[in-house]
Amino acid sequence: MLTLRGAQQVFRTARGDVPAVAGVDLDVRPGQVLCLVGESGCGKTTTARMAAALSSPTAGEVLFRGRDVATMDRGERAAFRRSVQYIHQDPYASLNPVRTVFSTVSAGLRRHKLVKDRHEARRVTIELLERVELTPAEDYLDKYPHQMSGGQRQRVAVARALAMEPEVIIADESTSMLDVSIRVSLLNTLGRLRDDLGVSFLFITHDLAVAKYFAWRGEIAVMYLGKVVEHGPTPQVVNDPRHPYTQALISAVCEPDPDLARTKERVRLRSSDIPDLTDLPPGCDFHPRCPLYAEGSCDTERPPLVRSHDRLLACHVVTRG
Repeated sequence: MLTLRGAQQVFRTARGDVPAVAGVDLDVRPGQVLCLVGESGCGKTTTARMAAALSSPTAGEVLFRGRDVATMDRGERAAFRRSVQYIHQDPYASLNPVRTVFSTVSAGLRRHKLVKDRHEARRVTIELLERVELTPAEDYLDKYPHQMSGGQRQRVAVARALAMEPEVIIADESTSMLDVSIRVSLLNTLGRLRDDLGVSFLFITHDLAVAKYFAWRGEIAVMYLGKVVEHGPTPQVVNDPRHPYTQALISAVCEPDPDLARTKERVRLRSSDIPDLTDLPPGCDFHPRCPLYAEGSCDTERPPLVRSHDRLLACHVVTRG
């Protein structure tokens, strides 16, 4: 459905080139969820923006149904824009403050001529708001963003994306700024849309607990400093993490049960400092922090992402063990 092949994004700065994304291969399959997980600053959002064609890759390509987005003509590009929708992280910044909910949700409908007149646009907007559980929908149509909570705003953003009848939704940390109870409710809403409408998701998050909840039947790709270091089915990655960075992420997930929290094994990193992207260490990028560090290989040779049993891994120690 949506594919990234060798996608790279290098930013030119006064301090030198910053390889925000350093050659990523990803496939978003029809009706499936792919979660992209990692620390803040690892390149998740930059990857998502390339996938949505909001920025062009420095190298590599983005394919939609096998067609390179960069070579699409005007008609193909318009179809791509409809088919791939983006839900931003911040519900306070992603909505135009001077537009009502009706104006926001119906803008795409009018732009792509999916409705005949204002009356039909209003009817379709009501249906979309009800689908994202903003009910009664008539109470929200003429509201402005400042008159709604963060959770309500994010549901408006979801309704705006659904208005285009998308095949792929890219959700960039779309629940991270919401309260926990609202977050679960919105995840449930997105899950129903995934199941009922068959929409594919590229779901960006730094929280393994959220990834586990939303993408249990999908896949997880773990990013570190612009590279995928582990990629596989969600149950295997969550229940049996093999890359030391994935193990560290999972050990950092809060455990609500105090008894389990006291006995939970913690991964101790060699260093808490993240390497500077303008001065990356030789060999594996993670080796200055890695508890499995092996001198002579980890600090000299960059590990490739290779198939290891039920997943892809980039780790000298694990793949050779």
